[in-house]
This record gives sequence, structure tokens and C-alpha cells, in this order.
Amino acid sequence: MNWLSNIPPGIKNIFKKEDDGSSTLWTKCGGCGEMIFQRDLDAANQVCPSCNYHLPLKPAARLALVYDNGEYQKIDVPESVQDPLKFRDEKKYTDRLKDYRKKTGDQDAMQVTTGAIDGAPVVIAIQNFKFMGGSMGLALGEAMLKAAEEAIARKAALIVFAASGGARMQEGILALMQMPRTTIAVQMVKEAGLPYIVVLTHPTTGGVTASYAMLGDVHLAEPGALIGFAGARVIEQTIREKLPEGFQRAEFLQEKGMVDMVVHRRELKKTLSKLVRVLIKERRRAAPATNVAVLEPPKAPPATPTPLDKAAE
Repeated sequence: MNWLSNIPPGIKNIFKKEDDGSSTLWTKCGGCGEMIFQRDLDAANQVCPSCNYHLPLKPAARLALVYDNGEYQKIDVPESVQDPLKFRDEKKYTDRLKDYRKKTGDQDAMQVTTGAIDGAPVVIAIQNFKFMGGSMGLALGEAMLKAAEEAIARKAALIVFAASGGARMQEGILALMQMPRTTIAVQMVKEAGLPYIVVLTHPTTGGVTASYAMLGDVHLAEPGALIGFAGARVIEQTIREKLPEGFQRAEFLQEKGMVDMVVHRRELKKTLSKLVRVLIKERRRAAPATNVAVLEPPKAPPATPTPLDKAAE
């Protein structure tokens, strides 16, 4: 018998267990390994005070962090086909969806919200990695299209918080088809002259990275976030070379130009506010004026009739 099972119930749950949802006193930092008092960790928005390691942050807490006064409105997303392939592994796909909906309180891996950041209207689409690894399926494609439509209707910037392991295998080719669909959604926003900003959180991989997560006007990333398409081990086995230190991490990708800025969580709202205002201002300045008179080209003088024209008459 494990000696830990003899600990009295009052102190048995002082350390945080993954996904147990219970209240705890201490959490172990994934970066330095230090035990952090949970109240201090909550006050720091899940950032380790010793090493600045960014622990996972729930979508609701992240939205409250960036929206003015933490106030926002959820936007209903059109329902999609629940189990198009009638997929089953250890359990039915429909049962798996029910379990995750009960566990997270979300209908799927992405939710769409609207509100203001320092007074500027924005639409935010945010992924929840706790919902099947933030995987991209039909429902996520519908959410991205809805977010684009809302941004255009409200003439607001679209911000996406990406966190995903890639496409959802339970939906097969239909999940992969969301890559072009989400790309079209991004293009709709850009054609409307509105900013599209992506915040890459840990982790962002697979088909999400290969589509809307890398199409932003500006790409921000949280410190230490894992960002890539294939896994590092797969890449090493393919190219038969040792990968450099920090490969696929936010700081490494910033050096290589794939990420524009690595932003600490406490600076995120201020950074987003500045970007939205600058991009909106630049788009308005670049938009063609509609009240400028268009000068018509001078009319050509009437042509002198030729003998052939007279003969035709």
C-alpha cells in the first residue's frame, strides 16, 4: 500500500492534481519546480513569480484579463454535425463530446466573444486546450466563420487565442477541410480592411498552425509557448539532424521571424490595445476616399470619314 494513502483527509489534497477541478493550496511550477501558493498564483494570472513560467490559463480567466472590466458577451455559434463519421475508439465520439462538455462547460474547443479593449471594439475567438486538446473540427470551423462575420458586422478587430494539438482525428478529412474554411474566414476580415491578430499560447501545433494561426497581421506569443506543425522528434528522425536548443519555442521563432513579439501575460492587454488602434488607424488611412471627384478622360475628336465609310453608307 502506498504510504501517501495514509495521509489524513484534511491535508490529502493540498497539491494540485491535473484536471481534478478541486480547490488546492499549492501548485508545482512546470518551469522551475517550485511549489507556489495557489492564491499568489491566481493573483499573478498563473505566472510563476520565480521564473516567469506561464502556466495554463482557462479561457474565462484569459478573457477577463484582456477585456475592459472583464466584461464581454458570448456569441452563439451555429451548430454543426455532431458525429459525421460515426467514429468510435474506446468509446463513441458522441459520448466523448458529452464528457468534455460536462468537464469544461463549453460546447466545443472554440468560443466566440465580443467586447472592448481600452474602448476599442474587438471580437475574440479563443480555444480551450482542455476540450479534446483544442482540436479543430467542424464546430471550430463554424466558430471561426462566425467570428469573422461578427467582426465585419461590428467593424471590429478580430483576435484569436490559439491553443491546439491540431485537427480532430474523429472527424477525419472533414476536420482537415476546416483549414481552407478558416483561411477564408481570415481573408474575409482582411478584405473588409479590419485587423486580424493572433496570440499563440502553449501549445499551438498541427493543422491550426498550418492555417489561421499563422495568417495574422501580427503574431504575438506567450513566453515559452510551443509552436510548430510536426513534433520535434518527428522532424529529427526525418532530417537526421539534431535540432537547436529551444526549437519551436516562442523565443526561437521570434528570432527566425515567425513570431513578431513575445509578450508577458501582464503586458498582453496593453499590447493588444496599441496594436488594434494602430492597425485600425493605418487601414482607414490606406482606404480610398469616396468623396473625391473622378475626372473623366477627354473625349476624342470625331473621326474624319474615309472613302470606305462613305461607300458603306
